[in-house]
Amino acid sequence: MQNLNVIYEDNHIIVVVKPPNIPSQQDKTNDIDMLTIIKEYIKEKYKKPGNVYLGLVHRLDRPTGGVMVFAKTSKAAGRLSNQVRDKKFEKEYLAIVDGKLDKKTDILEDYLLKNEKTNTSKVVTKDKKNAKQAKLEYEVLKYQEETNLSLLKIKLYTGRHHQIRVQFASRNHSLYADQKYGTRGRGKQLALWAYSLKIYHPITNEEMTFRCLPEKVGSWKILEDMLF
Repeated sequence: MQNLNVIYEDNHIIVVVKPPNIPSQQDKTNDIDMLTIIKEYIKEKYKKPGNVYLGLVHRLDRPTGGVMVFAKTSKAAGRLSNQVRDKKFEKEYLAIVDGKLDKKTDILEDYLLKNEKTNTSKVVTKDKKNAKQAKLEYEVLKYQEETNLSLLKIKLYTGRHHQIRVQFASRNHSLYADQKYGTRGRGKQLALWAYSLKIYHPITNEEMTFRCLPEKVGSWKILEDMLF
């Protein structure tokens, strides 16, 4: 069984760290995915016969690592899904982007259109058919002059397809090692990490925040002197 980094677990939810390059759920590649890994973990740990229930409440893009919560019961899944819909999930990311941003903090708002054939999205005008509003807030944690790279903390207000990657790339600040939208760091690991997740426990309604920082390896070594 694949190693699983469990941050928190009870009878209703399990919070784990998704490694980069593992799908949140099974896709056409048939590579091992987080749902399968966690189901195997639960089956083995609790010696459960038959199929294990596990609810996928939200996703991370395959190249993105970080904190994810899964539901262990259908009731928990429904309530967590309602939180996602009602925007009670609070997700924050770390990203390394190209260049120096004009503002230390800002809110970016765009309309994005997804191309199903190419699995990409782009910024379009509001009146474009099927365009969806995208909104995020960022703070520059550090700019490194010798590499001309910036480390950002990003708070998502909407969860659009490739949203962070597209919004920054459209402003000439593409994410480091972004194979679809960027130019720098080809062949390296995408520098995007879901580092903080705030939810309300689906049964007790307790506010819970989970955090995990990326290991300072690969693309993150560029800013290894950073104090997160």
